[in-house]
Amino acid sequence: MSGPPPGARSIERILADRRRSLHRLSPADAYARWLGGAVVVDIRPAAQRAEEGEVPGALVVERNVLEWRFDPVGEARLPEATGYDVEVIVLCSEGYTSSLAAASLHELGLTRSTDVIGGFRAWREAGLPATDGTGTPAGS
Repeated sequence: MSGPPPGARSIERILADRRRSLHRLSPADAYARWLGGAVVVDIRPAAQRAEEGEVPGALVVERNVLEWRFDPVGEARLPEATGYDVEVIVLCSEGYTSSLAAASLHELGLTRSTDVIGGFRAWREAGLPATDGTGTPAGS
């Protein structure tokens, strides 16, 4: 195997670079922002949500269509994509993919977008509203 081509970067480097543009939130801070009107968006695939559980009331937008659904001028935007000032809090399983997704929303101009440190797993461990994989409230 030869070395990486010019300009190649590791995913760790890319992640660190993208996170510099974010003001990442603890699960408790994300919950408080959600109660204040931010949109919490769960980008995990259906199989992962079924296995791990969900945040009741979170908007589910799988990762592969996130930018199309939140582009304020795009034809495929969701009603929640009301403009460039909407606060979007992206949630994945552990807080890695969500950082890349939130940074991508920044590129669309949604500069209030961020993610949850530790993702859904940290959210659930913090005792915030969540269901287990069966739809039963977590901790029940």
